[in-house]
Amino acid sequence: MAKTATRIDFKAKLLSPMEGGDWTFIRLPQDASDQIPTRNMASVEGTMNGFAFAATLQPDSEGGHWLKVERAWSEGANAGSGDTVQFEIAPARVEPEPEVPKDLLDALEQTPAALSVWNDTTAIARRDWITWMTQGRKAETRLIRLEKMMDMLSKGKRRVCCFDRSGMASKAFCCPVALED
Repeated sequence: MAKTATRIDFKAKLLSPMEGGDWTFIRLPQDASDQIPTRNMASVEGTMNGFAFAATLQPDSEGGHWLKVERAWSEGANAGSGDTVQFEIAPARVEPEPEVPKDLLDALEQTPAALSVWNDTTAIARRDWITWMTQGRKAETRLIRLEKMMDMLSKGKRRVCCFDRSGMASKAFCCPVALED
């Protein structure tokens, strides 16, 4: 797999997700995905038909990546579902801070030892913790993971264990299914 820190240029078709929503997505061509320095989630900066954006690519569990394209980006790029769009991306210079769910914020505020370790970890580690916690399909699973997370962080654990960041072993990550044109 080739790795790069330079610009990656490619074209991709905007697809609508089968589950609906006011967003579209692309699956990166494999040769473009191969230039991303990781098979895991990867934050990038770039342009879409010249419209600037910053985002985190998601692993597709098949060794590639996909990108959720927000509605505002499509509008800014003057493109819609079914259109082929020109992308120029590069790994982000600074990893963006993840959005922290309210239940996690509340738990951290109630657990000072966990909050101390949380604040001392990287943005990537925090993103992994959040993803692991929120991937549970049931509310009970999420609550159990939140409790385990507070325990592990309180004991100084900085990274979630047994978390397959690429989704290749667990198939925890996957590209959305597109509506047929």
